[in-house]
Parts: sequence; C-alpha cells; structure tokens
Amino acid sequence: MPTKTITVIAGLLCSAIGAAQRDTAKQLQEVVVTGQYAPQPLRNSVYKVRTFNAERISMRAATDAMGVLNSELGIRFSTDNTLGESDTKILGMGGSRVKVLIDGVPMVDRDATKQSLTQIDINSIERIELVEGPMSVVYGTDALAGVINIITKKAVKGSSNLSVLVRLQEETVGNTYSAFTDDGIHNGNLTLNWNNSHWRFSGYVTRNNFGGFTDTASFPAKVFKPKEQWMGGGTFGYRNNRVNAWYRLDYLHENLFAASPMNINNYISFQQFYITNRYTHQAQADWNISKKLKLNTAASFQDYKRNTESYKKDYQYGTNTPDRSGAGYYDVSKFQTWFFRSTAAWTLSPIVSLQPGIDIKYDRTSGQRIAGSPSIADYSFFLSSEIRPSTGINIRPGIRVSKNSVYDAPPIIPSINAKMALNKLLDLRVSYARGFRAPILRELYFSFFDANHSIQGNPNLQAETSNSYMASLTYNVSTTKRSSLVSSLTGFYNDYNHFIDLYAFKDANNNDVFSYFNRDRYKTIGGTWDNTLTWKQLTTSIGISYIGYYNEYQEDEALKGDRSKFAWSPEINANISYRFTKLKGSIGFFYKFTGKIPTYIQNASNEIVLSQRDAFHWGDLTASKQLGKLLTVQTGIKNLFDVKRLNSSAASGGAHDSGTVTNYAYGRSYFLGINFQWSRK
Repeated sequence: MPTKTITVIAGLLCSAIGAAQRDTAKQLQEVVVTGQYAPQPLRNSVYKVRTFNAERISMRAATDAMGVLNSELGIRFSTDNTLGESDTKILGMGGSRVKVLIDGVPMVDRDATKQSLTQIDINSIERIELVEGPMSVVYGTDALAGVINIITKKAVKGSSNLSVLVRLQEETVGNTYSAFTDDGIHNGNLTLNWNNSHWRFSGYVTRNNFGGFTDTASFPAKVFKPKEQWMGGGTFGYRNNRVNAWYRLDYLHENLFAASPMNINNYISFQQFYITNRYTHQAQADWNISKKLKLNTAASFQDYKRNTESYKKDYQYGTNTPDRSGAGYYDVSKFQTWFFRSTAAWTLSPIVSLQPGIDIKYDRTSGQRIAGSPSIADYSFFLSSEIRPSTGINIRPGIRVSKNSVYDAPPIIPSINAKMALNKLLDLRVSYARGFRAPILRELYFSFFDANHSIQGNPNLQAETSNSYMASLTYNVSTTKRSSLVSSLTGFYNDYNHFIDLYAFKDANNNDVFSYFNRDRYKTIGGTWDNTLTWKQLTTSIGISYIGYYNEYQEDEALKGDRSKFAWSPEINANISYRFTKLKGSIGFFYKFTGKIPTYIQNASNEIVLSQRDAFHWGDLTASKQLGKLLTVQTGIKNLFDVKRLNSSAASGGAHDSGTVTNYAYGRSYFLGINFQWSRK
C-alpha cells in the first residue's frame, strides 16, 4: 500500500483524504490542542480530553453545537422557553462555570446561559474538544466545570485547492412542517474555500430558520419560539515554514419571536421580538521562533447587542402598534469584550518544558436594564511546566495570578496534573485544581423585570472559588487490523466556596424579586465509565455516569425533612455508527438515558424536600449515502422516543406533591439533507 506523509502544523488540524489516509488515520491517535503546549496525540495529554471529530459532527446532522453534544455522557442542556436560550452543564455544574471557546478564544454570552453554542455556524466546525474539570490556570475565570473548545475548519498545507460546499437540510418539528419556510426547520449553507502553499481564504453564508412549536399554546403563542438566524463570515490567512497567521470574522443576526395568546374579547396579542447582532473578530498567529521556542498570540473583539421590541398586534384590524408601556418593552443591551492572550512553549530540555502566558480581558456593557455603563478589566499571568522525569510520566504544575478591577481575585490559583503510563495499555491521570469564577456583568448590574422574570443584580458579589479533584484510569488497546478499544473510569469531587446563587425577597409592593448572593458552600461528586470500540467500519461508544448534587440545606439544624447530603442522578449513553464502504454510505444511532434531575428545596412548611424532574430516553437515527462524486444525501429521525414535556415534583414522606411541567422538546421529527461538494486542485 502506498504511504503518504501527514504533517501537523501548529494551529491546524489534519483531515485525511482518500481511503489509504483514512485507514492510516484509524491507526494514529487523535490529535488534540486544548490546553496543550503544542498539538499532540490524545493519549499523551495530561488532561482528560474528549473529542468529537468532523465525521461524528456530520453523522449527527446537527443544526448547532448543542445537537452534537446532547447524547454525550455528563453533558446536559436545559432551555428557557421564554427567552429561547439554553444552559449547559458538565458533570453537574453549568451556567458561567462552563467556558466556551472558539479556536481557544472565549465567546461572549449575555448572561449565565451559553447561547453562544447555538450561535456558531455548525458548517464551520472541524471538531469539538471537551476538557472536564477546572481549567482556571490555563483559561481563567468561568472554567470551573470545564472547557468546550470549538475548532474551526482550516485548509491543510499542500497544493492549491478551490472548493465549493452547499448544504440544505429540511426537518419537521413534531408533526408540523411547511417546505422551506414557516413550520419546521430549514437550514442552508454556502461555503467557498481556496488555498495554495502559503495563502488561504474562506467565506460562508448560512440561514437557519425554526418555525417554532405551538403544542398546548393558544394562537399566536408558541411554546418553542420561532427563530431565524443569518450567519456570515470568512477567514484570511498566510503561512510559511515558521509563521501561521490568520484573521477570522463571524457575524450573526438572530430574530426570536414571542407572542401571548390573542385576547378573544379584543383580538389583541402582545408580541415581542428579541433581536441579536453579534460580530466576532479574531486574529491569531503561531510563530516557530526556534526548535525549542514557539509563540502563540490571539486577539479578539466581540460586539454583542440584543434589542427587545414590543408590539400590540390587532388581528381584527391588522394593525401592529409599538408598545413602550412596560419596563424593558423597548430595550437595547450592549456587551463588548476585548481579549488578548499570548503564550510561549519553551522546551528547556527533554525533561522540562515551560509555558508562560498572559491574558488581558476587558468587558463593557450598557443598556436600559443595566445600572450605569459598568466595565470589568482582568489582567492575568500564568505559568505552567511539564516535567517528564522518565518515559511514561508527565507532571504538570501551574499557577495563575490575576488582578481584577471589580472583585478581589484569589492571589494565586494553583493546579497540578499528572499522567503515568502504568504499562503499555494502562494510563493513570490524577489532578488537583483551584478554580475561580468572576461574577459576570449580569449578576452584578443587570435588572431584568418582565412577566416571567424579576431579577435584580448585586454589585457586592465575591468571586467563586473551588477545590477540585479528579482521577481517571484509561485502558488503551489497538491492533494492526484497524480495531481499538479505549475504556476509561473516572471519579471527581468539586467543593465550591462563595457559590453564586439566587434568593427571593419582597420589594416595596410585596412582590417576589430574585437577586444574587454568595452561598457558603456547594459540592458535586460522581464518577463516569466510558468505552469506545472501533472494529473495522464499526465505531461504538457506551458509557454510564452517576453524579451527586449537594443538599444546600442539610447543615441547617433549624430545618426538618430530608437531610441527605447528596441527591444522585444517573446517565447511560450508547452511540453506534457503521460505514458501508462498498455502498458509500453510513448509519448511526445515538442514544442517551437521563435520570431524574434532583434538587433540594425548602417548602412552605419549612421542610427540606427533594424535587425531581422526570427521567427520559433520547435517541437519534441517521443515515447517509454518497451519490456520485459530488452529492451526499442524509436522512433520519430525531427524538425517537417522542419526548415533549417532563414533570417535576417534590417527594416528602413517600407522597408526591403536584409540581411543574418543563417543555423539554417538541417530539419526534424527521429530516432530509443534501450536501454538494465540488473541488479542483
């Protein structure tokens, strides 16, 4: 069989092309970049990293990054149906404790939820890397629970190449669908790429349209809000043997529509449009100064604006009148972030390497719901080292020192990670990390009052800190017949101090208002067991997790009821894909069981009770077939188990109290997609 050399360039990821290269790639270990000094095989990483490559992303037929991750172990999503925003949890912790990066640069989010995961063009993503556990030394604030690094597609160094990609995908929403517009999901993308041995250029435009889902709502209201997105942007880059530099621009326009049921007496509906415009500028450069010294520098500016526009729609006379009578009915919230990061990878000897670096981040916000025009500046220096005293042992200590303009940052944030190859098949990873999270601008200054929310910021919040411990044992075995097995058993424990949470109080009009405060303590504990088997054209991953959530009331002796320290929730997942080589097709099944989601609450009788949201099963089935050299057709079923509403109830003394209903999904859906790809060398 002919051989071909594959070169890995700092800041780039290889994509194998052709059958020979695909076979070779299966025998090679995956290359990871998140938290690394330089791209390296996954097995060599001192961190426990999970990767989702281009093939997995394509198999999921996802419309955003959440659709790629929703069947993965230890990752959970929840949606605020009022605002159409989603939150992300990793190993029991979410919100601002999960850091989302695009090519290593932090993404701006308006509040604690991570709506940025739904505002990145899925067609631009080459791979997703997930690091579980605190990464505060490397990536600073918000990285307590973990880091999701979205790595965009980049040209591979080689001969000149021009390519055109077109993707169209139509999808039902439950039992509703209208072709190409209105009901259903309608996605389209056009991407152009060009590169030669030094220069590269790419540009794209994407439209995503979601018609919403009515369910039990009355006209014209919908339980899941209609949303239209337009995305566009491009990348321009240059490289030679020592320098790889590029600039990337991404633009998003999103329009989310929310309406109340029409009043049957006057035929009027109150309607709001949430309009988001996001510009993301990134410039990055990798410089190989010498064989022993490499420098990476990144700078970005993100301009995020969300408008609220309110109207009274009269269906009798067909008029649409602006309504400014309520707080926040017409509102503009602006968020701007400047970010600069520079790191060096310095190899002192075969035993010792250093990575010094600096981060500078400046956030500014303004708007009718913002107290003044506040800003936060954060300056950080971090230093880590990789020490390899012998073959198979890698010890990585690190520290971060920060200065913040608003809150008192911890004087020093330390961490230590270690990886030991116990033998040729077995690796042990252990880690301790001191994490911290700065209060975000929303928690400090944002006032949000409408029919569904009454939230007041608290400018006196302290930064969260945590002590986190993790250990994992990984078994790796592979053969020359394109088969491998990776099995990993992981345990973790996180202890949070000054945990930022919400509490309720009465305002001057005796209305319930929520604000933020620093709770003394919060904890999570748990374990995962995940397994990935590759055998010829079959890839299977099966896993289980069991996570405990802390009872914040269990130390309060004045309260009666359930004094358990933790409430537990299981997960089971199974992802299976098979490639039919001769038929030029593939099939995939993606399954996840999410156990009851627990939380302890204090009821009206001053008792501690356990509230739980229903467990549920989720499954997606996809299939694809290549037609000729240019076309690929993809079809499938999403939400096989027809999940819609989940009940939440409190259990006390064996009896269940009536609770609330969460609208989680819109039922079983079907999709059909066509991908066109043309290229010329």
